[in-house]
Amino acid sequence: MTSLPNVSILTRRAVVTALGASAALAGSRTARAATAAKGIYPVATCSYMVMFAAQGLGYFKDEGLDSRLVQGGSGVKTREIIASGQGDFALADFVHPMLLTNKGRPCKALTAVDRIAAGLQFMIRADLYAQGITDLAKFVAWKRPDGRKPLVGVSSIGGTTHVWSTYFLEKLGYDGMVTWLGVGNVDTMLGSLKTKQVDVLINTYSLVGEVERQGYGKLLYDGSDPRNWDSVIGGTVPVTVNYCLQTRIDRDPAMVQAWTNAVMRAGQWVDKHEPEEIYGAIEPFVGSTSRESNLIEIKATKAVGNPAGLIDQAAFDRGAKVWFREMTGVQKLPLDSVYAARFAEAAAAKYPA
Repeated sequence: MTSLPNVSILTRRAVVTALGASAALAGSRTARAATAAKGIYPVATCSYMVMFAAQGLGYFKDEGLDSRLVQGGSGVKTREIIASGQGDFALADFVHPMLLTNKGRPCKALTAVDRIAAGLQFMIRADLYAQGITDLAKFVAWKRPDGRKPLVGVSSIGGTTHVWSTYFLEKLGYDGMVTWLGVGNVDTMLGSLKTKQVDVLINTYSLVGEVERQGYGKLLYDGSDPRNWDSVIGGTVPVTVNYCLQTRIDRDPAMVQAWTNAVMRAGQWVDKHEPEEIYGAIEPFVGSTSRESNLIEIKATKAVGNPAGLIDQAAFDRGAKVWFREMTGVQKLPLDSVYAARFAEAAAAKYPA
């Protein structure tokens, strides 16, 4: 009769080997498990395309993050989501992390994505333009049929567009001559102008393309035009930044570095690619406006981008006159209290511009 001890030994060895390999594989999978990270952006426009590109191109995944992007609805709502801990990272106006810091929730910018506010296009109702109201001076002097001041719509009161456009009107001598309204996301912004709930809407080039294509609005003034911008602001400014709470930095600096790496890499990719390629990467996030309108905005936003992502003192000082004024309610802060430069510097070293 044939003995089977060797078969038993071989079987036990195979089982042990198989179990060991299985355990090693499980351990490897655990080591590679992605870290969940939620990014919040204000509205679905190409102004925030760096975050969209990082998601669409898989750069967050490359950095070991299981990322999810959520529309906040406005810069102010985005700030509130971050403050509540319901989001990890945000992309919005620099004023928001400053306000959080003022209110006892220390917050830091991680990278800057632009050098000029790209969304300062003043769009007037087409019927008013046809009546001869073709510049800002004529507009602010005009009165509604009931005698009230003109109504100007922005995404949110206290958001990026409101902060910068109010400063422009102050410096142009039109302070106090209009009434400001927060009108929400892309769909409601467009609807407010179309239904004449506002007389001028201020936002991005993609919305200009929509209102002109559909015939109910015209571009009245472009504050993002470098000539107009420089005449009022005097140079570049870190307008829009990626940011997070200091508690996030303290709790998980590796996660913060991974996010910063991804968004800086995306900013550099955007800088080196054509609008059509960029649109292909971000299209799922900007579906409320047409391809043609988005391509116009991508080109304009790309032109004012900051692919290096770094913030310098001179640019911060230029922005200070806009941020630290009574209208914003932001108390003056030094740059190093609201900018964690080490993350941007490490990202720049990993992905040189």
